[in-house]
Amino acid sequence: MEKTLAPRKTSSPPVTECTQSSLSFAKHVRRQVTAQFDGGMISSDGGAVLLREVDRRINLRPRLADCFEDHRDPKFIEHQVGELLAQRVYALALGYEELNAHDQPLAGKSTLHRLERTTDGTDRYKKIRCDPAAVDRLLADIFVEAHSEAPQQSILDIDATDTPLHGQQEGRFFHGYYGHYCYLPLYIFSGQHVLCARQRVASQDAAAGSVEELKRIVSQIRKAWPEGKIVLRADAGFCREELLSWCAQQQWLDYLGGLARNPRLRKMIEDEMAQAAEQQQQTGEPARVFAELA
Repeated sequence: MEKTLAPRKTSSPPVTECTQSSLSFAKHVRRQVTAQFDGGMISSDGGAVLLREVDRRINLRPRLADCFEDHRDPKFIEHQVGELLAQRVYALALGYEELNAHDQPLAGKSTLHRLERTTDGTDRYKKIRCDPAAVDRLLADIFVEAHSEAPQQSILDIDATDTPLHGQQEGRFFHGYYGHYCYLPLYIFSGQHVLCARQRVASQDAAAGSVEELKRIVSQIRKAWPEGKIVLRADAGFCREELLSWCAQQQWLDYLGGLARNPRLRKMIEDEMAQAAEQQQQTGEPARVFAELA
């Protein structure tokens, strides 16, 4: 008698789920914080739409394009200067700083590199020339146009900060105050408006070039609002003879500046420092006392 064996039943091992659907974080006050990944097809680049609307309202991109001279042969132009600027500006705003992120959109990285590196229109491969003075004027023009009427007072804040460097960039310099290799750009703001953004190497004083920048900006503001008062604010890094002398000569300008601590200044405010120390001991809170020095 022939015996037939039934096939053995085997069970497949359980599939391990390696994709985590959510992450839980520590509670914030009384709220539970959880990160989930069920948002579907979403993008972090949605801010470009808002940026485009701002661009359209103040007509920024066409006006910025007017600050460039295009010496390219029209027969071989595929992307106009305005398109190149839009591609680069929007990418920077969205965090795509490196040019190698531009392999897919409009112009390639080589074209954008030539745009950024061009200083004049004579180079065979660099035909687009930027007029830095025109860009400077545009920033001040936008600031003036943002006001429906002339303000009684404009407050200008001037400061320098560090742009850390992590490679062998041209002009890199170790800055002792920041403790790393960096550039040292100069900025001038009025509220939320940028009036100056000047890239500089760090092997110089923080106040270098500040008088020249202020002269052109103040001149443009005064031309638009001849009756308005201007107040300049700066920290101790700009307490320099050249800048203070220029400020003192402008009758319509007030200025506030910091002073670095030094033995002579400390001796002049000994009484005020003692008052502040006594107040701090009595209240347990930080104390501030003001003094006027002739």
